[in-house]
Amino acid sequence: MKPSPAERHSRARRVIPGGVNSPVRAFKSVGGSPVFIASAKGPYLYDADGNEYIDFVLSWGPMILGHAHPAVVEAVQKAAEKGLSFGACTEAETEMAEAICRLLPSIEKVRLVCSGTEATMAAVRLARGYTGREKIVKFRGCYHGHGDSFLVQAGSGAMTFGNPSSPGVTRGAAQDTLIADFNNLDSVNTLFAQHGADIAAIIVEPVVGNMGVLVPESGFLQGLRALCDGKKTLLIFDEVMTGFRVSLQGAQGLYGIKPDLTTLGKIVGGGMPLAAYGGRADIMDMLSPEGPVYQAGTLSGNPLAVAAGLATLKEVSAPGFYQKLEVLSARWESDLRKVFQGMSDAVQINRVGSMLTVFFNQNPVRDYTSAAACDTATFGKFFQASLREGLYLAPSQFEAGFLSIAHDEKVLMRVTEKTEMAIRKFFH
Repeated sequence: MKPSPAERHSRARRVIPGGVNSPVRAFKSVGGSPVFIASAKGPYLYDADGNEYIDFVLSWGPMILGHAHPAVVEAVQKAAEKGLSFGACTEAETEMAEAICRLLPSIEKVRLVCSGTEATMAAVRLARGYTGREKIVKFRGCYHGHGDSFLVQAGSGAMTFGNPSSPGVTRGAAQDTLIADFNNLDSVNTLFAQHGADIAAIIVEPVVGNMGVLVPESGFLQGLRALCDGKKTLLIFDEVMTGFRVSLQGAQGLYGIKPDLTTLGKIVGGGMPLAAYGGRADIMDMLSPEGPVYQAGTLSGNPLAVAAGLATLKEVSAPGFYQKLEVLSARWESDLRKVFQGMSDAVQINRVGSMLTVFFNQNPVRDYTSAAACDTATFGKFFQASLREGLYLAPSQFEAGFLSIAHDEKVLMRVTEKTEMAIRKFFH
């Protein structure tokens, strides 16, 4: 007899903290036991009991082609036949770097790493090394990986020095991180008025995905660019989530902003552990062995991950790819708005490209304060109702949902039917 999800989780908890290797997987904010996945194909996940789900998590964004895309699988298989890791230079690494620089004009040179956290940590270190300054500005509620400098939240006032929000983060690490509010240029200007000469960089998710999807308001990103130009501060776009997701040129292409440094992850690795950071050549040349800023990694540029990433970038670069994905994403949003129409005063839907969040909130969600006001208990009930109908949503109100090119019109029709059923059972 197969173990239940609760029994699987209990077994995992005996040897893994919380039974998970990344906290949100534990379902703590939505209740119940986590689903244990056995396989995936296209837009579908299959759990250890054989249940099918239409997937809107997509490994938290990378699977823009859908799961187990034939071209990506073939590329990884061919690479694996030649060896899993060399710890040495390969031509494929250069090909990947050339592809990134070609697709993102703001990047003149790039370095490959293994995770988004690595990329953001290294980008901030590089910014400090380049400018000779120590402080950075981040935005309350934005997540840039689990580096010490990023695990900081605002205190009673958003314009003050941050306090560590995780045990193990020292006050020394926290005091060099300044907290501003997303979509609030005044909060950034206040920090610069107080600490401008000491600020090395602003780091921002140009489209926020880690409070749910928050859309940058008109002039906000442009204002950050102008402020950085005036203060000789570097602007870092954290496009780990948005890179090759909201457009072929990421959020920077969508909004016409040129950052000094960009961090990439998720899609750039095609679902494999690969990330990158890059930018202007004069900044990147500060990295060892060219310059004094040190960063290294045994598995950086891993040949299997590079193969998966190159295959994915080839597919998304095909003419019409993002136009088709936008049509599907707009259909997804439109259908959701229709099924929620009866309770539209309590639901907000934010979307940019193929990223979308349904917020259980009576008011527009534009920053941390409005996101934090969401009805998380209602979201948890909606999540469980959707799961029972075979829809796998992100198990948190404060995460983005994602669409792949494999979520075609036929799949979206099923999604609408299942969402209506979930709402009918839950809300009525």
